[in-house]
Amino acid sequence: MDRHRKWTCGLGTFLLLVLQTLTLALEVPLDLPQPPTITMQSPKDYIFDPRENIVIHCEAKGKPHPSFSWTRNGSHFDIEKDPKVTMKPNSGTLVIDISGEKAEAYEGTYQCTAHNDHGAAVSNDIVIRQSRSPLWSKEKDKKLVVQLGVSLVLQCRPPAGLPPPIIMWMDNNFQRLPLNPRVSQALNGDLYFSNVVRGDTRTDYICYARFPHTQTIQQKQPISVTVLENNPISERKPGFMMPLGPSSTKMVLKGETLELECIAEGLPTPSVLWQKDGGAMSQSASFQNFNKTLKISDVSEADAGNYRCVANNNHGSAHHIIKVSVKAAPYWISAPRNLILAPNETGILTCRVNGDPKPKISWFVNGVPLQNVPVDRSRKIEDDTVILSHVQTGSSAVYQCNASNEFGYVLANAFVNVLAEPPRVLTQPNRIYQVITNTHALLDCASFGSPIPAITWFKDNQISIKNEDAYVIHENGTLEIHVAQPLNSGKYTCIATNNLGIKENHVFLEVKEPTRILKQPEYKVVQRGMRTVFECKVKHDPSLIPTMTWLKDDAALPDDGRFVVGTESLTIKDVVDGDEGTYTCHMNTTLDHDSASAMLTVVERPDPPTDLEMTGQKDRSVELTWTPGDEHNSPTQKFIIQYEDHLHQPGVWLNLTEVPGTSPTAQLQLSPYVYYSFRVLALNRVGYSDASQPSRQYRTNPAAPDINPAHVQGEGTEPGNLVISWTQLSGFQSNGPGLEYVVQWRQKDVEQEWSTKSVANVSRYVVSGTPTYVPYEVKVQASNDYGSAPEPEATIAYSGEDVPLTAPDSVQIMVHNSTLAEVHWEPVSVPSVRGKLQGYKVFYRRERGLHDAAEEAEPQPQQVQFLTFGGNRSEGRLPGLQPYSLYSLHIKVLNSKGEGPASTSKTFETPEGVPGPPSFLNVVDHSLDSLTLEWGPPQHNNGRLAGYTLKYQPVNSTSELGPLRVMTLLSNETTIVLSSLNSSMLYKFYLSARTIKGSGPDLSEEAFTVMDTTVASRQVDIATQGWFIGLMCAIALLILVLLIVCFIKRNKGGKYPVKEKEDAHQDPEIQPMREDDGTFGEYSDTEDHKPLKGSRTPSNGTVRRDESDDSLVDYGEGGDGQFNEDGSFIGQYSGKKEKDTHEGNESSEAPSPVNAMNSFV
Repeated sequence: MDRHRKWTCGLGTFLLLVLQTLTLALEVPLDLPQPPTITMQSPKDYIFDPRENIVIHCEAKGKPHPSFSWTRNGSHFDIEKDPKVTMKPNSGTLVIDISGEKAEAYEGTYQCTAHNDHGAAVSNDIVIRQSRSPLWSKEKDKKLVVQLGVSLVLQCRPPAGLPPPIIMWMDNNFQRLPLNPRVSQALNGDLYFSNVVRGDTRTDYICYARFPHTQTIQQKQPISVTVLENNPISERKPGFMMPLGPSSTKMVLKGETLELECIAEGLPTPSVLWQKDGGAMSQSASFQNFNKTLKISDVSEADAGNYRCVANNNHGSAHHIIKVSVKAAPYWISAPRNLILAPNETGILTCRVNGDPKPKISWFVNGVPLQNVPVDRSRKIEDDTVILSHVQTGSSAVYQCNASNEFGYVLANAFVNVLAEPPRVLTQPNRIYQVITNTHALLDCASFGSPIPAITWFKDNQISIKNEDAYVIHENGTLEIHVAQPLNSGKYTCIATNNLGIKENHVFLEVKEPTRILKQPEYKVVQRGMRTVFECKVKHDPSLIPTMTWLKDDAALPDDGRFVVGTESLTIKDVVDGDEGTYTCHMNTTLDHDSASAMLTVVERPDPPTDLEMTGQKDRSVELTWTPGDEHNSPTQKFIIQYEDHLHQPGVWLNLTEVPGTSPTAQLQLSPYVYYSFRVLALNRVGYSDASQPSRQYRTNPAAPDINPAHVQGEGTEPGNLVISWTQLSGFQSNGPGLEYVVQWRQKDVEQEWSTKSVANVSRYVVSGTPTYVPYEVKVQASNDYGSAPEPEATIAYSGEDVPLTAPDSVQIMVHNSTLAEVHWEPVSVPSVRGKLQGYKVFYRRERGLHDAAEEAEPQPQQVQFLTFGGNRSEGRLPGLQPYSLYSLHIKVLNSKGEGPASTSKTFETPEGVPGPPSFLNVVDHSLDSLTLEWGPPQHNNGRLAGYTLKYQPVNSTSELGPLRVMTLLSNETTIVLSSLNSSMLYKFYLSARTIKGSGPDLSEEAFTVMDTTVASRQVDIATQGWFIGLMCAIALLILVLLIVCFIKRNKGGKYPVKEKEDAHQDPEIQPMREDDGTFGEYSDTEDHKPLKGSRTPSNGTVRRDESDDSLVDYGEGGDGQFNEDGSFIGQYSGKKEKDTHEGNESSEAPSPVNAMNSFV
């Protein structure tokens, strides 16, 4: 019902309209009394097949169940009197058995009435007609003779059938005749020729009519057409064969299909266009029959107007206007709806229709025209509206509204049911609704009651729900939540109330998380035979059970073991071409779903090209074309053309050129005298195709060579010769048979003719009798039986070299210092070099030292040394000489052939330098307060030895250095006794030799003085006393007890000096000695108590280092030790004092028996 229609009949009428609107959705439960309602009926126009029974449907519901009756052609149809007619039990459907009867006897208009105690409902008028497929009337054979180019119409005119037949034109072999813009079939079935051609001559133009209900085909007599060519019709402008005249009209009903047709004749065949004057055509418009038919489906009033069809050819145009009018059979705007009213309520029935012309409305009550029923003051008729006021129990009825015009009618039943019923809720109790977050939720509260119950909603038994933004309560009681959120989950209660009672119902809403694909499948490009994986990761509500389905091209996956569906993936193994397509991941739950798709493209190396052809053959070029192979979804990037030279390199394929992948042709540049075969390879992103089949052989004609040999050069290998060499041409480069090389040479800058020699199959030629190392011009030219290559350019070459003739002169030597000298000489003349100058070679040797003027030469002179100075040099430096020495020197010039004669020998002396270190330094005698030192002179004095410098200083037990003492010694001294030293003290010694140039490097050594034996004897005597032994035992016992207590407290192993000492009273001479050097063993903890680095106790009571070297590195001097101005040594002894002292506090030596005795003395 249209709720926005405006009324002018006062406020009361408006209230009645609102009341009716609220009752539209009500349905009467079947257990309550209600008038009949037609639920099924046959169509208004029923065409039956005479070979089958007639079945006229009529079904209805009501309480009590309705009974049925029929009318035929407006009169009561007594079913019981006709044994051929039966009615189905509990139904109004008629079944008419027409076997053995004339079916025409049952044609007519039927109407069904369903009635019970509360009213009667009627069906539409159902027109029953028999389908017919009549035969064609007998006709004479038609033989048509026409001139070439004229227009022609072959009429079909099938017999009238019910329903109309489908027309087809075929030949004797039941093959449909071809239709085209020149030959077309009209809507009425006629065959139109815009102009006839020679091929239209035939004797079997046959029109067939197929009747769909009976599935029979009727055939018209064949038509013969003969086209004459003796007087052909000339070309002409278009004209219309159908419809005729400049305009025509067409009427169509609203909602039907409009078909407009224009068929034109002319020569050449005209084309047809359609236009609508003053507006655009409907979107549903389509063009058929080669644009000759305009079809518009579901016509509306907007499709009325003038349609213009225009026919054109190159001689002109013609047009025809079809004026289309749209009429309408009655159609519903708002059909009357059932009314359920309580006693004393008021309601309305409306019957709103439209049509053209305007329909006439008639009202019926229980199938009887309203004017023929008793007057009811509670009923008021206002055109299309029936107003029922203050209805009473027992006034239930069925009202019919019939609207008709000349094109048809519409009929509707609507009952008025007067009931007094308390509310009832029809929705299933405790129903659970599940929705997805952010979607709308509809909670049903279907109810019935009379008067109509009012519906209220509560959430969780306490929150009253009102119509607001978040909620909408519909007229039928349904609660709608526009955008459901998790907080909307819970229990909802709907309450239905009227004046007869109250009823409630509970439902539950669960708002679930949506199903979403988090990681969608991605587009894949896969090579054939490889493996690919589509991933599809999904998030869903944990309470919902998802189902993942994979589709290929919107269909199920192939039943193939290569497709492996995982929890969140699809794996395709060994991909083949047929796997290409779109793969979709569908994730479904009971409430929602999500899907994502990705394409799979299968690629492979391209197939090899085929159909190689050569065109445009010339001596030096040919055009090669081919057909590309399948690219396998990867575009060809380029084609590579290869060739095989059957004459020179059979079986070897070489690349000739490349062309882009979009060009299946190449212009090939060729060489003469080659037997070519070509093949083509294609390259795409995957790789190279196999090679195509070779082309046929193509032989080029011989010609003179195009190029000369490369890398032409000349070089003399011996005095008096010149070797000319080159790189030979390949057979491919020869351009013809009889390849030779013409070798030419002449001396440069000398007026003389070229010397020439022709050779073959070689790459060098030797010219003899040349002057020594003179420049020549040489060139090599290729030639064959067909001519010579272009004139080559000359190359400069030199004949063979010989050793130089002269030696450098004016040799002078400058001595810069004791290790460096500089030599100068006069270069030799260029001709005397007799070759390419490589440089000068300086030979020098140390003859002897200059330690004494009377010193004889060394018995074994040193080996000769040499330095080479490249290029045309006249000086050079000699580094690394030995000081205070006598050297001899001579120079030779050098070329590629060898060395020339030596220059006059020269001698020179190097000045003095600082000496080397003494050859050795030893401490040979140890005493209580003195040490004896011995040393040897330096191996290299590097001058007159002036003497020695001795430095020494004490080192205490904490590695601190004492004051440095310096002594100067004569050169002939090699030993010294140092006295007044401290006993049991370590000393460090530094000895260096010196010349007038200064001191050389130091040689170091260290040694201990001897212990005081008197003190040692006293210690032994005390150690043999009884009181001392008792005291030591008490101390040892106390230490043992302390160690046990510490062990118990710490409960772990600590390292303590618990080893008992040797008897202190024993004689030192019988103390155990070390096996390696005879020194006394030391008593100390191996980890916590370390002795002085490198120290040990010798047999004579002094302490020495383990090593015998004299380096100061162990004490920190290394190479960085320095002396102060006063001669004291600055080194690691003093630098480590703080550190060493700290370390000494952390750990100390275990006390020896001797030290223990000293503590009591």
